[in-house]
Amino acid sequence: MTAQPSPPIPRPAAPEPVTAAGDPSDPRSGSPRSRWGTLTARRGDPPRRTLLLGLAGTVLMFLGAPGAGGIPVRDPILGNSPLSFWRYGHGAMIAGIVVYTGLALMVWAWVRLGRDVLAHRVGGRAVLTTACVWMIPMLVTPPLFTRDPYSYLAQGALPLAGYDPYRFGPDTMGGIFTDNVHFFWQDTPAPYGPLFILLAQGIVLLVGQNVLLGVIAMRLMLVSGLVLLVAVLPALTRRLGGRPAVALWIAVANPVMVVHMVGGVHNDLLVVGLLPLAALLALRDRFLWAIVVASLAMAVKASAGLILPFLVLVWAAKLTGPFWSRLMRAGLPSVAVFGAVFGACTWATGYGLGWLPALSAPSMIVNWLSWSTGAGQVAHAVAGMFVDGLNQQAFVEVFRAIGAGVLGVLVVALWWLARDGGTIAIRNAAIALALAAVLAPTTLPWYLSWGFCLLAMTAWSARGLQWAVFGSIWLMIVYFPDGETALYAPPYLLLCAAAGLLAAVALLRPDPLGLRAGRHPAGSSPVTDGARDGG
Repeated sequence: MTAQPSPPIPRPAAPEPVTAAGDPSDPRSGSPRSRWGTLTARRGDPPRRTLLLGLAGTVLMFLGAPGAGGIPVRDPILGNSPLSFWRYGHGAMIAGIVVYTGLALMVWAWVRLGRDVLAHRVGGRAVLTTACVWMIPMLVTPPLFTRDPYSYLAQGALPLAGYDPYRFGPDTMGGIFTDNVHFFWQDTPAPYGPLFILLAQGIVLLVGQNVLLGVIAMRLMLVSGLVLLVAVLPALTRRLGGRPAVALWIAVANPVMVVHMVGGVHNDLLVVGLLPLAALLALRDRFLWAIVVASLAMAVKASAGLILPFLVLVWAAKLTGPFWSRLMRAGLPSVAVFGAVFGACTWATGYGLGWLPALSAPSMIVNWLSWSTGAGQVAHAVAGMFVDGLNQQAFVEVFRAIGAGVLGVLVVALWWLARDGGTIAIRNAAIALALAAVLAPTTLPWYLSWGFCLLAMTAWSARGLQWAVFGSIWLMIVYFPDGETALYAPPYLLLCAAAGLLAAVALLRPDPLGLRAGRHPAGSSPVTDGARDGG
């Protein structure tokens, strides 16, 4: 017997508008209720309880961050005030509890919003409004789950102090910016492209020696990438076969974006704006501009350059003639444009290609989020059961080399399979970027944003969205709020995985633990038939 699909929850009929003077629902009455209704209507009628629940979460994280986040060594605001207890001992522990409570509320709100999106109860504008409100406290909070922005500021200050950021680490310079850099990166040259170094210099010139203002200014500059993503998303999502509301929910309202990317101040924010813009320009036959934008993305982070050969395929598919002839006619001008853009950024820094050797700096991080590094650690553990005294780093390096080879083969295969160009090339580029994030020698949670910013705009199944929820929540909390890794704390990771699993199930089952049994008809679900494929 074939199981019958669950009927969609009926939508309540909209009440008749009442326009009598003095009625609370009449915009002419000037009542608070009507003003709220008018405002929310213009913003897509976001679900009020969900919006306020998520806002409460980010406000709590904002309050807890000065004690539990990546706080400056010398805090000019709390350091000598009666509130300085928040930074130390039991105060810091309470601050950590506040941050995690806020994160739980925000995740709960995100899942609730996802249910409304899948049930077609809210549209893209409502999702965007909700995400923007959630982000407001994150714009002025100390860094959360990272200390990276202090490194960015120090790398911007190095050239101003007369040092080559691709040869020297922050400890060479000293001073307040260096004091706040994580000890692991004190003597490490900058692994970022010339465009980002120029932008970081501009921020330091603007804020001087004010670290707190520098973090906020850096965040506001990087949020321009998020603005680009939002501007491009509707048109690109329609071309890639997705649904804008779903794409906004999993790419913009995602806790990884709100807390890690915006709250954590990662320069990957620029990349997730520039890559979709390059993809849309290519699909609109603006090929030279697409190469320009992709080259600028690579001048921020080298990994973004993976999209370039796929953009060439999109161009070549629009030409006539044999494949290799079309490829040459599209490839040669693409190489010329890339050389001009990237060369101009490099010339502007005045440090040549010295940043290329510095790209190896992140490989000093050894964690098993990188599949190749994790495989090396597992192989060492297994071999260590039979042979004593084995060098783990040797195993890691061997498997990293294998991972690089596998990545190269997979990228070439994806490129060849996309030789017909069009949206297939963009989708395969997104997959290649995602694979680069997990097969690189080092993987950090925000690296997955490179490919995910494009994959979010494709069609999703309901099961796929559940995996996205699980992965997002788990990646969100594999680092502690102060930026230290939690990857080697097994009980904590199991707790995080359980929380992610519960949230994933709750996306399609509003009461996954059966706490409200009997309140809804058996088999009822908020997910409509149209949401079963995420489209």
